[in-house]
Amino acid sequence: MSSFPHRWANLRSGIVTLYCSLAALLLFASTAAHAIPVYARQTGSACADCHAGAYGGGGNGPNLTPYGMRFKLNGYTDTDGNGGKIPVSAQLVETHTAPARGESSMNLTEADLYLAGRLTDQVGGYVKVEADRVGHNTYNTKLRNVDLRFVARELKLGGKDLTLGVSVNNSPSFDDPIAVLPAATNLGPPGGQGPTGTFLKLSSANAPAYRVIGATVYGLYDSDWYGEVGTYNSLPTSTQDHLGYSISGDPGKIGDTGYFRFAYMKDLKRQFFSVGVVGLTTRRQLQRRGSSDKLTDLGYDLTYQFLGNRENIVQLSYVNILEKRRYGSTPPDPGTPGFTALPRGALHDETLSVTYTFRQSYGLQLAHLESNGTRDAVRFGPYGNPDTTANLLSVFWAPFGKDDSFTSVANMKIAATWFRFTRFNGATNNIFGAPPGVSTTRPADLDAFLVSASLAF
Repeated sequence: MSSFPHRWANLRSGIVTLYCSLAALLLFASTAAHAIPVYARQTGSACADCHAGAYGGGGNGPNLTPYGMRFKLNGYTDTDGNGGKIPVSAQLVETHTAPARGESSMNLTEADLYLAGRLTDQVGGYVKVEADRVGHNTYNTKLRNVDLRFVARELKLGGKDLTLGVSVNNSPSFDDPIAVLPAATNLGPPGGQGPTGTFLKLSSANAPAYRVIGATVYGLYDSDWYGEVGTYNSLPTSTQDHLGYSISGDPGKIGDTGYFRFAYMKDLKRQFFSVGVVGLTTRRQLQRRGSSDKLTDLGYDLTYQFLGNRENIVQLSYVNILEKRRYGSTPPDPGTPGFTALPRGALHDETLSVTYTFRQSYGLQLAHLESNGTRDAVRFGPYGNPDTTANLLSVFWAPFGKDDSFTSVANMKIAATWFRFTRFNGATNNIFGAPPGVSTTRPADLDAFLVSASLAF
């Protein structure tokens, strides 16, 4: 039998590889784009009209301009009046990955198919089918995002304009028009490596994104006041498997789920600001049997955009989400007889992002991300502390997608992104609790640097 230090070293190596891969996945997500050219062909407008960076801007954004927000609220149905548009786009992503530990790689990491746009005057949608590289010449195809909408426009209430709509989607907050909440930005706070993030956070273990189906009713009153309410149910594990998702990430059986979103949005033409609140409450059986945990997420967000004449664009966003948990069970501590997990707890996620874009072609993004929560020695090993802190720096170049570029209805984006952990599992050293005599892992050992080239057409 191998010695304990040797077995620990093998286990630790596997853990580090897993965590580096998860950190890289966060980065892949942070550079994902939704400025698909099919919308430009449908509306006759350049991609840059909806997106500050002409290719979705920086990872967290907020990358949508007020024009893009209105297009989303209108159910993706706006058109230039000329028919015959094919509602299909595609995207290819090539990525060079250089983790702090492990081998560098250069691969075609993602190939996407988008079925999106207007079906009728009142019906439109967005569907993304994604193929991710999972091994040598091996790709896993999955149904990623779904947002199908019915919208009624040009209504009046009290002499003011009113837009009403219904969204059927597979990820709470993905349909957010301001595009600052976790599922809409594809960049959540760190700490998803383990059960340390809020239920709404995209990168949390067992997050609902892509594995649920729900419907929300939304309205925009007087161009400024936005409200949305709805509910969600998790998909059966067999359906998740058929859609390309491992059942190990199953969010569990959720019920009595309610979701709401309210925001005040003010478009001042050269500037934009918004303040909003979001909430979700649900009962979750993580193993789909036995006792249920009661989860309640409440958050608020602030955004500001300086648009000017689109020469220099500055976008800022801050999202703060607190989750209260009432656990249905209190498992015992296997290492300390007589001690059990806490019956209640709280988790807290914060994201602050600043993005600068020059001529809608060159961009720089900085983001600070924090997760923390109630200490619980049983639920959060090895120190009982879920606190994690990280920073992101990204630069990008998007030469196309503008009225004066080579083409306004296709996109290319080259981005370099550095993701740096400064705290993990509440520690700044020996983050996995290695015993004496065994080499330790620092938060910086999970850092990663990526260079990606994306093409959408």
